[in-house]
Amino acid sequence: MLKDSFNREIHYLRLSVTDRCDFRCFYCLPRSHREFETPDEWLTSDEIERIVGQFSMLGVKHVRLTGGEPLVRKELNEIASKIAALPGIEELSLSTNASRLAQFSEPLHSAGVRRLNISLDSLDEERFKQITGSHLQPVLQGIDAALDSGFHPIKINMVVMRGINDHEVEGMVEYCLDRGLTLRFIETMPVGEGGRSASQHYLPLSEIEARLRKRYTLQPAAMRGSGPASYFQIDDSGLVIGFITPQSQHFCDTCNRVRLSVTGDLHLCLGQEDRLELRPMLRSGASDETIRQAIRDAVMRKPERHNFNEVPEAILRPMSALGG
Repeated sequence: MLKDSFNREIHYLRLSVTDRCDFRCFYCLPRSHREFETPDEWLTSDEIERIVGQFSMLGVKHVRLTGGEPLVRKELNEIASKIAALPGIEELSLSTNASRLAQFSEPLHSAGVRRLNISLDSLDEERFKQITGSHLQPVLQGIDAALDSGFHPIKINMVVMRGINDHEVEGMVEYCLDRGLTLRFIETMPVGEGGRSASQHYLPLSEIEARLRKRYTLQPAAMRGSGPASYFQIDDSGLVIGFITPQSQHFCDTCNRVRLSVTGDLHLCLGQEDRLELRPMLRSGASDETIRQAIRDAVMRKPERHNFNEVPEAILRPMSALGG
């Protein structure tokens, strides 16, 4: 079992397969950003298979494919198939903006992906374009395709921003209730230039919870998965909503994850810059045991908590570089 110095078990790996995205959500990827990694710097599908294999031998059971937008990586189905076939990997999930999901939902499901997190910050076409720089309808079509393909659960992630989309919360609840989707509200995070610029729209989710309690009955609920959300059931329906509060109520004491960038950098905390460069080890002929020991040693450096609030300017990379 992979443990850090605070005795937290690390069994969840978030794997970025690209730092590129076909959206430009202003809180994530500033529209002026052009500093993307080149494909020759990306881990290949074989290198990804080998690295994830080492993590599985160390006790990692859940892998989430992220980006950027993972569906822009041409080899995504191949990568997913290889990871799903690894011994010890019990859960393979994917985070996506769903803009290309109508085309790829069936192949992804066949490759072994079963759970989806889909970013959806607005149900209004103009507001959606304001936030993302792109169009809403392909996303809604992608969600419908995912439902038809049998993914379960499908979690809708809504970053709630004061003065931008906070008035849409109840409408999003009804949308998810109608379709049998799980809904999670997320606070903005001051990661990178985009995240810091969005800080003026920060809204603590305690305000949203209080508002929803005036309209619905919220009962504590359990939700299978490796995420940090606090979940509640809406009335006596099948709808479960979650609140992810990285700023107002950090959940670092139960953190069970590390993140691997598309270039093979193992990041120990989303809110810190300490990392282990694994790609040079892969390409210089390091043995599997040497790689596993390097991972063990790095995880022991995992910090106790992030410092978003204390030093918001510390993280220069955009959120898209690690998929959140």
